[in-house]
Amino acid sequence: MKSIEYNQVFSFPAIGPEVLFGFGVLKRLPEKVAELGGKRVLIVTDKGVHAAGIVDQVIEALAEAWIPAVVFDDVPQDSGSKTVERAVEMWRAEKCDLVVGVGGGSSLDTAKAVAFGATNPPPLTQYAGLNKLRHPGLPVIAIPTTAGTGSEVSYWAVMTDDDSQVKIGIGGALVFPRVALADPALTLSLPPFLTATTGMDALTHAIESYTNLSYQPISAALTYRAIELIGEFLVRAVQDGADREARYGMFLGSLLAGMGMNPTRLGIVHALAMPLGSWQLKIAHGAGNAVLLPHVMAFNQQGNPTLYADVARALGVGDADPLTASQIAIARVRALNAEIGIPPGLGALGLTEAMIPQVCAEAIKSGNITVNPRPCTQADLEAICRAAL
Repeated sequence: MKSIEYNQVFSFPAIGPEVLFGFGVLKRLPEKVAELGGKRVLIVTDKGVHAAGIVDQVIEALAEAWIPAVVFDDVPQDSGSKTVERAVEMWRAEKCDLVVGVGGGSSLDTAKAVAFGATNPPPLTQYAGLNKLRHPGLPVIAIPTTAGTGSEVSYWAVMTDDDSQVKIGIGGALVFPRVALADPALTLSLPPFLTATTGMDALTHAIESYTNLSYQPISAALTYRAIELIGEFLVRAVQDGADREARYGMFLGSLLAGMGMNPTRLGIVHALAMPLGSWQLKIAHGAGNAVLLPHVMAFNQQGNPTLYADVARALGVGDADPLTASQIAIARVRALNAEIGIPPGLGALGLTEAMIPQVCAEAIKSGNITVNPRPCTQADLEAICRAAL
């Protein structure tokens, strides 16, 4: 890892949620609900997670402690402001006092948005950006079922503004869940392709956080270890979903990356991912990130080859001079994509040449651009997208 800079001044936000991690921690849910004073729970999830039986496990755990729960399971792949509004209406009608999010990033972000949407005046979209919420939300317990977004420990909630069809992020300390209950057992039934795309999302979080201009030692320690874990266990988790060690390692890597990115933000990949998931495109976040990551690394490597060389070491593929090692890191990410079945380009996911200017015009506005390790223009973004087609 990069040696310390003795004159660097940095901050690291208080880690909002209490983290319970490991096989079997789901059984501690009633205890945590009680500690937070919950009497009636709103479970926010999606139909796929519900159909997989995971929501039933949550309801059963609560029922054993005589805690009633109602379920909102209408969260789509890319949740939007109107979905949040409907879930808030259910919260109000059912008189719930605590929110439990169960699922991937979309469900967990929706759960967080419901919690602060219940206590902050509408419309929610007015709070896009950082630290714009006025009031604390309801307590949230986040139960992830994918090793990808790190939303259970993130102080961002991402959704689509359904009026403009543009993705927005609402961030700040008031967005954090109160408890992150991370049980790797809930990922054992995750299909291979979803394991692959969510895993690459976590790797993108770790690499972009580690290499951007906001590099700082606490985040770096978390994200470097995340890169190591994901590099070691992602292929195994895709090839054998029942591999408990691989599922544990991936879940931990995702969580560490989620913690690490809070104070640093990310980079070009995530700047582009927001509009790629908007409008008629709706490209799945992890898949788009996976395709873009090696192209963005190739663009960025001259911005800080020393840190990209660290990425190569964390991935276990090289310890050479910085420029050579950074090129090896890029090659390893490309190979990793191929090994786990990531589509070869964004064209296969729905992007067309004609859409690129609109996507990049939106992406260049992102705060992630300002911390990217190499300055970039809209024309640079368009070139990256064309290379990734």
